Amino acid sequence: MNKFKGDCPVCQTEGSAEFISKNEKIPYFGEIMESTIICTKCGYKHSDVICLEQKDPIRYSLKINKDNINARVIKSQSATISIPELGLKVEPGSKSQGYVSNIEGVLNRFEDAVKTALNFVEDEESKINANNLLKEIENVKNGEKIVEIIIEDPFGHSMIIHEDASKRGLTQEEINGLKTGFITFENE
Repeated sequence: MNKFKGDCPVCQTEGSAEFISKNEKIPYFGEIMESTIICTKCGYKHSDVICLEQKDPIRYSLKINKDNINARVIKSQSATISIPELGLKVEPGSKSQGYVSNIEGVLNRFEDAVKTALNFVEDEESKINANNLLKEIENVKNGEKIVEIIIEDPFGHSMIIHEDASKRGLTQEEINGLKTGFITFENE
């Protein structure tokens, strides 16, 4: 574990922030680095987990049905997860985090996102569409509708653990079309 004091990135108070980092090996993800910043002056806190190993780019997919709703899902911070039949897609951003869940948990996350968006929708057509989407997600969870869930990860840390899940590498064209959630600088 590494610890040092530094200036707070928020209040700028000299020496008020403690920076802590440590490396660990985690199943499925490999070596990770946990980092935390805590400011004693303004109370700012920030934690992050970064995968340090890069694996081959990977794509997993699974047709969701009532028999595999509990299939394990490992989604890294760099993965894109989608359900094309429902028009649902989450791409990584700068605040993206990895998680371990199951198919039902992923569906619940999509459901929560639609409900949150519904709070900000004002036009009637969008409200109707959002409510229809919530019904479709519920139909998938109940096994009344079969859809495909897809996870694409350019750094290879994500997976769906189920005997019926299909796995393949990503093509260079697919990789180029994915967001990673990381800021990169390219030479022109």
